[in-house]
Amino acid sequence: MKIQENVPLAPFTTFGIGGPARWFVEAASENEIVDALGWARERSLPLFVLGGGSNLLVSDAGFPGLVLRVALKGVDSAEDAGSRLYRAAAGEDWDAFVARAVQENCAGVECLAGVPGTVGGTPVQNVGAYGQEVSETIDRVRALDLESFSFREMPASECGFSYRRSLFNSTAKGRFLVVRVDYRLAPDGRANLRYADLQKAFPVGSVPSLAKVATEVRKIRRSKGMLLVDGDEDCRSAGSFFKNPIVSQGYFAELTSKSKQEPPHYPADAGQVKLPAAWLIEKAGFAKGFSLGRAGISSRHTLALINRGGATAAELLALRDAIVAGVEASFGIALQMEPVLVGF
Repeated sequence: MKIQENVPLAPFTTFGIGGPARWFVEAASENEIVDALGWARERSLPLFVLGGGSNLLVSDAGFPGLVLRVALKGVDSAEDAGSRLYRAAAGEDWDAFVARAVQENCAGVECLAGVPGTVGGTPVQNVGAYGQEVSETIDRVRALDLESFSFREMPASECGFSYRRSLFNSTAKGRFLVVRVDYRLAPDGRANLRYADLQKAFPVGSVPSLAKVATEVRKIRRSKGMLLVDGDEDCRSAGSFFKNPIVSQGYFAELTSKSKQEPPHYPADAGQVKLPAAWLIEKAGFAKGFSLGRAGISSRHTLALINRGGATAAELLALRDAIVAGVEASFGIALQMEPVLVGF
């Protein structure tokens, strides 16, 4: 285990923003994770666990404690009760895992192709896109309990999954460190075509292969600047910066009346309605390509806030605050950001 000092964090993030970690370590095994945590605890240092860096914004001052980068590798699979059970280490690249599942013709994650980050981050945010969420396929999560310093095997039913939420980022935030995720996929299963853009791409009644659907998802993501491509300014983002708000049927009726047209919407749990944050942002006066200093909105997707080059975390947050204030003034809805703030 090699502890490094004053390591810049910006290169480890998709935003390309952030100051240094006072202490930094890469852990390639469960034992190294335990050793690193013990080292930090002995010195009473704050801890941040870094995965793929795709869903966070690091402060300009950096992080004053130990940043532990999870580098556990390995994916095993086995047939289990008619399913294919994949056990993936937390440090595995998520998109590579999706590509393997698709190549092996196992359905369940094909619509999550092109999502940046690592396996370990997927249960934390309950990663979802284009009609799928990982909670639909997660069988169990192996995690280190930072209170007891013991490893736990947690079935999906204990993970508290809901829209962009889990036990790991809500009621037990900061308590668990994910080291492995088990996914139960369907061999020779049909691709998920619930999302409107995918239904447009494939005629009604067609049965596209998982590979074709995954390819189409990557194509859609790239058209929206949501696929990481070197040299593309619109890709210096954390993906969707804001969550799609969920409102009551009553509020939706009021909004429809005020707008004199029915806003785009989707069904949500308990009879509620999910509104596209992108629609709210645009209607509040923030168009694609909008800039505030060196921070801006992607020219291809309103939900992606981007680093136009040399932007600071402070500039990103100033843009966030302007958008949140504008949407709240226009609609009475307080948007919530998706990325995790580090070092603030």
